[in-house]
Amino acid sequence: MKKIHSTNSAPAAIGPYSQAVSYNGVLYCSGQIPLNPDTMEVVGETAAEQTALVMKNLKAVLEEAGSDFSKVLKCSIFLADMDDFAAVNEVYGAKFESDPPARETVAVKTLPKNVLVEISCIAHI
Repeated sequence: MKKIHSTNSAPAAIGPYSQAVSYNGVLYCSGQIPLNPDTMEVVGETAAEQTALVMKNLKAVLEEAGSDFSKVLKCSIFLADMDDFAAVNEVYGAKFESDPPARETVAVKTLPKNVLVEISCIAHI
């Protein structure tokens, strides 16, 4: 049995996918990009600014499903430019100071809406 989770506190899906789906107590959150959930416009000029909104959007999805950053098992980070790795790490790392999850970070050619960063995660509920 799977339950689809969505919240108006995070951007609506911009394609045929759900914000998150849970199965057997595991939550699979789709990638979040730095969209303002009210306007669906990209926010932030720098990777650090964009990461701050991405993490806020992820937090909203996690909370809607009854989870939070302390229950995240794994994240995937997609960067438009690996030169932004340190800036993204600084903002991202603040959410996982004491117990960071597993993770990979990869550079990709292009992200939706030409943003600089996208992050997805898997968490337990």
